Amino acid sequence: MDRPSLDQYFMEIAAVVSKRSTCLRNQVGALFVKENRILSTGYNGAPTGLPHCDSVGCLRERVASGTRHELCRAVHAEQNAIIQAAIHGVSIEGATLYCTHQPCILCAKMMINGRVRKVVYRQSYPDQDALKFLELAGIEVVRL
Repeated sequence: MDRPSLDQYFMEIAAVVSKRSTCLRNQVGALFVKENRILSTGYNGAPTGLPHCDSVGCLRERVASGTRHELCRAVHAEQNAIIQAAIHGVSIEGATLYCTHQPCILCAKMMINGRVRKVVYRQSYPDQDALKFLELAGIEVVRL
């Protein structure tokens, strides 16, 4: 029997969550886990009720990845997972984030203030400052 580790298991779930993404550039899925229980999930896409990028196009089409976040109409997967936890009154303090992609600096700052304990990601992202911030905050970071 080839049973996945818990990190592999939760990362596979993040990959399934990413399939709901409507971003034209990166399909990202995220989930917060505490005591081996899923607290919330999120994927990247336009704010609720607004047209998605796959319908209206991407303003960052010719912009380098990891830059000009303000042009992006999508809410990041990590941000949506934080928002879902807040809506449902679930604390992410002490939780682990599993994300298909390394968080950007904006999401890293949110996780620091949310007192997340650990970040596990699969695919790198061109934002070394985010990793530095997480390290400075004492958040364990693991790339699978």
